[in-house]
Amino acid sequence: MKTKMILAAAALAAMGSVQAADKAAAHWEYKGKAGTSHWGELEQDFAACKLGKAQSPIDIHGARAGAPAPIGFDYAASAADVVNNGHTVQVNLAEGGRVRLPGGEYKLVQFHFHTPSEETVNGKHYPLVAHLVHRNDAGELAVVAVLFRQGKENAALKPVFAGLPAHAGDHHAVEGGVDVGALLPAQHTYYAYMGSLTTPPCSEGVHWQVMKQPVDISKGQLAAFRKLYRMNARPVQPLNGRVVEVTG
Repeated sequence: MKTKMILAAAALAAMGSVQAADKAAAHWEYKGKAGTSHWGELEQDFAACKLGKAQSPIDIHGARAGAPAPIGFDYAASAADVVNNGHTVQVNLAEGGRVRLPGGEYKLVQFHFHTPSEETVNGKHYPLVAHLVHRNDAGELAVVAVLFRQGKENAALKPVFAGLPAHAGDHHAVEGGVDVGALLPAQHTYYAYMGSLTTPPCSEGVHWQVMKQPVDISKGQLAAFRKLYRMNARPVQPLNGRVVEVTG
């Protein structure tokens, strides 16, 4: 159990946090020689990126109806630190609240963004997705994904997008904190499946909940993020027999 917790903690750090220089972790990107198709070759610890059979993201199609399993959202407005970590913009939360899933309770730790959405629905990408990362007392990870469509300005994101840190390593505190609950769609139906981190080391055993209903984000907000990251999405991965359920 202790080993699993250590691995899970390392996996959580990989989901967007800046790696310390003294760890000498392999440099990775989304394109080129260190791009997604080469992640599994860059470092032994990244082997799951190439060899894993339950990888994320996925294309969601043919989801079967699951038993009713509503997510118990108990989010709270929290002090937040917005960080440009060289791969995305990540919002670290002091006390963002928690969710109750069929497998238990998970604490919200951080959320970050990918453009376009890493997951697709019937082959369709959305302009942006936010991955809300949670961890339970056993060190297991759960992600709630919120898809964004272009539309009106997203008020919940205004405090974050008002001053996106321009360079890797830059960060700033959000005055007044962030209300994560306001990011959620009105309807809480979701797709559920077991997968992995979508960045190296691509560790598996991550519980995924992809909200079915997208929420709005403005053209200007999208442009502000894409000014920093034009594309930071891993391609969809094979299902390899995994079942995706739609529930809520």
